[in-house]
Amino acid sequence: MTRRDLLLTGAAGAATAAAMPAFGAAPMMGATRPGFRRMTLGNFEVTVLLDGFNPVEGPQGIFGQDQTVETVEALLTENLLPTNAMEFTFHPVLVNTGTELILFDTGNGEGARPARGHLLERMAEAGYSPDQVDKVVITHWHGDHINGMTEGGALTFANAEYVTGATEFDFWTSDARMGTPAEGNSNTVKGLADMIGERITLLEPGQTVASGIEAVGAFGHTPGHMVYHLESEGRRLMLAADTANHFVLSLQRPDWEVRFDMDKAAAAASRKEIFGMLAADRVPFVGYHMPFPGVGFVEARGEGFRYVPVSYQLSL
Repeated sequence: MTRRDLLLTGAAGAATAAAMPAFGAAPMMGATRPGFRRMTLGNFEVTVLLDGFNPVEGPQGIFGQDQTVETVEALLTENLLPTNAMEFTFHPVLVNTGTELILFDTGNGEGARPARGHLLERMAEAGYSPDQVDKVVITHWHGDHINGMTEGGALTFANAEYVTGATEFDFWTSDARMGTPAEGNSNTVKGLADMIGERITLLEPGQTVASGIEAVGAFGHTPGHMVYHLESEGRRLMLAADTANHFVLSLQRPDWEVRFDMDKAAAAASRKEIFGMLAADRVPFVGYHMPFPGVGFVEARGEGFRYVPVSYQLSL
């Protein structure tokens, strides 16, 4: 067969193929997001749940309020991130100690749907139901952490006890909040407190939620913001809540002022203390607003810390 014959044969085959219907064409399915990530920590099982996500414009209006727009944009660009928008994710955490199922924070609640407020769906996907939750721990009383405490006007976790920091709870339930910018959230907290009644336990830093789960003060984001240190069979994990709200802007520049921090100087000091300890001890953490699944390590670098997402370390 000559080269000319081969070319003619190929052309004929191509024409035949082009004329045939594309029976194997697959439909576009759309982007997906995983809903939970379960890991082992000694004798504990830790499940991070994706309550939802919130894209926002203008990172410079939130992080680095004491910096120029150009300075914030330069750090984003250096880290291959867009300068005009960012995304927040929300990660309640379930810890199964073997004797108790403990939920840390409750997400955005039904009023934030469809983008957020999917805690119950994620729990079901992970194999849990609300009636199985023994304790609900609230790290601080901002809406994206407490609004999932109710569903349809009733407590979502009807069988649970509730645990939170004493300083935080006292701040939001005080009548001193009336007439201040905190009044609206204070009224929400008071309403939830009335529903919970006597089933609430108030902690100080250093006290425990359960064996192996210790409250750690990280004040500043809110007046009594608490994080929780987990340890089982010598393995450790910190539930860092909102100590850092962004994996680059909060961690690489922990001194930068953040709009959401009520006491900006105290919040910066807590960031440096908590993440300094995690970096020194090589302890992983779950960040409520870190990229899904919200779990990673930090290493000290320059003015702050470099975020290293978890891979398989907590799956072994």
